[in-house]
Amino acid sequence: MNNQKSKDLAAHSVNPSAAAAPDLAGAIRALSMDAVQAANSGHPGMPMGMADIAVALWTRHLRHNPANPRWSNRDRFVLSNGHGSMLLYSLLHLTGYDLSIDELKRFRQLHSKTPGHPEYGMAPGVETTTGPLGQGIANAVGMAIAERALVAQFNRPGFDIVDHHTYAFMGDGCMMEGISHEVCSLAGTLGLSKLIVLYDDNGISIDSEKGSIRNWYTDDVPKRFAAYGWKVIPDVDGHDVAAVTRAIAKARKSTDRPTLICCKTIIGKGAPTKANTGAVHGAALGDKEIAATRAAIGWPHPPFVIPAEVYDGWSAKRKGARRENEWQKLFAGYKAQFPELAQEFQRRISGSLPETYAKQCEGLLDKLRASSESIASRKASQNAIEALAPILPELIGGSADLAGSNLTMWSGSKPIKGDGNGNYIFYGVREFGMTAIMNGLALHGGFLPYGGTFLTFSDYARNAIRMAALMRIPSIYVYTHDSIGLGEDGPTHQSVEHAASLRLMPNLDVWRPADAFETAVAWMASIERRDGPNALLLSRQNLQEQKHSAGAGPDGADAIRRGGYVLSDAPSARAVLIGTGSELQLAMAAQAALAGEGIAVRVVSMPSTSVFDRQSAAYRDEVLLGDHGKARVPRIAIEAGVTDLWRKYVGLGGAVVGLDRYGESAPAGELFKYFGFTVENIVRVVKGLI
Repeated sequence: MNNQKSKDLAAHSVNPSAAAAPDLAGAIRALSMDAVQAANSGHPGMPMGMADIAVALWTRHLRHNPANPRWSNRDRFVLSNGHGSMLLYSLLHLTGYDLSIDELKRFRQLHSKTPGHPEYGMAPGVETTTGPLGQGIANAVGMAIAERALVAQFNRPGFDIVDHHTYAFMGDGCMMEGISHEVCSLAGTLGLSKLIVLYDDNGISIDSEKGSIRNWYTDDVPKRFAAYGWKVIPDVDGHDVAAVTRAIAKARKSTDRPTLICCKTIIGKGAPTKANTGAVHGAALGDKEIAATRAAIGWPHPPFVIPAEVYDGWSAKRKGARRENEWQKLFAGYKAQFPELAQEFQRRISGSLPETYAKQCEGLLDKLRASSESIASRKASQNAIEALAPILPELIGGSADLAGSNLTMWSGSKPIKGDGNGNYIFYGVREFGMTAIMNGLALHGGFLPYGGTFLTFSDYARNAIRMAALMRIPSIYVYTHDSIGLGEDGPTHQSVEHAASLRLMPNLDVWRPADAFETAVAWMASIERRDGPNALLLSRQNLQEQKHSAGAGPDGADAIRRGGYVLSDAPSARAVLIGTGSELQLAMAAQAALAGEGIAVRVVSMPSTSVFDRQSAAYRDEVLLGDHGKARVPRIAIEAGVTDLWRKYVGLGGAVVGLDRYGESAPAGELFKYFGFTVENIVRVVKGLI
């Protein structure tokens, strides 16, 4: 027998030990196609195509403990191509997380733990709501930054209590979304060596008859990422578990840059007629194709039946428990040698505030009560950061190339660079990327991120804000230049509809403070909130400081925390003026002018409609109606923005002094006068109603 014939026979022979090995990838393919078929909805192609990659990562490399999904030193796994959610659900179920087979059977059904896309908080082990493509990889970048920063802050020689990787799966859709450019560029600049991304290069998308992407996506991905400064491992056979395992091992050796592993795959691997077509991307295979697929991949088991040996091959319970136990022993030694650091680490990871926080807050408020200085609320925001950040090392700030305008830096700000030793990120002109990275920082734990840009650019960031609100995670968005008050930059930069638009978003608390005191309280409320994000809308122009009482006073900090309160009352008031942000000072001036004419009015400050709306109906009536009960006392809202939202507060008999058009380019004072934001106009409106 010649040598070539021997090689051919060897290539087609069956290794007895290999034949006996459980079909781990087959389990993912079967569960994915069966769950999608049961729901008659979903995306089976990606899970079937990436099954072998998942085997390599989850059984050979991923450090996690299914019994404790919140273990702080676990590797993070992000499914950026989240439409293939059955891949993740299959992995969580098979490796031993508390996700039953019944939940897989209920894929995409009401109140199941297995919705169409992975949702944070629904199933244990789901690290983030990736949602729209591209945001998952951005979250992963944030997680990798968090890991590196915690390493710099807490690790000590011999005690690497923070030492884990962030892995992400992403596909062509993520590559095409612009946010992937924003965040992967920054990841390369920061040299995030603990970030490893596995790219599902299957060349298929939904559009076109055959699903080929060649007509609209011809990027040279390896060169693109090499240009970002990434380590690139190209041309890996995504269906060769050993090859993918070796590539991940190689990536884990990187110490100076993130790694992209380009895995060539066949979408819908195993489906005889639909594999490698767009038809398998986002629709159930159908009973006939599923039966043929079972035969093709050698999976004879009925739907949702997994043999015991397959479960054994996948289970991470024993290995995960051992790894966490080893870490606990390491942390016990760390705690003995560095007790204060250990206590601080535990506080940071738990998300609790330091014991000195309340005293620091009260000191800041006392100082502001004694001040009559008129400053812009963006400057008041910086002052609040300056006062609170020294006792809150979890605050990690940043700005989208506008630090000098947003005033997000304070005297202790230290930019994060290659070694991760810092607390401030220069995001560059990447508003969307910044916001999604902040989500990753918040999700990782140990940090409370805040980031700044102009309010009008919140449009660029909006979908990442929405994801934070959907996940109810704490992030703080510092949005300055909040109205036509930025003047000469013109209507493209003047926020008219943005405050109202953000207020429509469920779970997002929007604050538009009227002076330094309200700004400080808004910061405190945002820091203390742990069940959702916050947006601070801040002025460029100076704002008059109002008088605020101490403690639980009717116009003190406790009242501000309720979102709306009576700032200045008057006996037998004939109207109620509702002001917010920079327009509150107009309401106060109008109150004084009307009083001079014998017309008493109440002034209500409404720094946060989001928070005010959560108060009891009795409290809301007390603020907006007072001793008039249900009498038709006219209410007038004043805000330099669109008017619709305010109609629910003023009613049909009230009025809104607002702006239902775009602005103009001119000095701020001229614009406010031109658009009717004057004391004289407000007095005229009040008189017209009473």
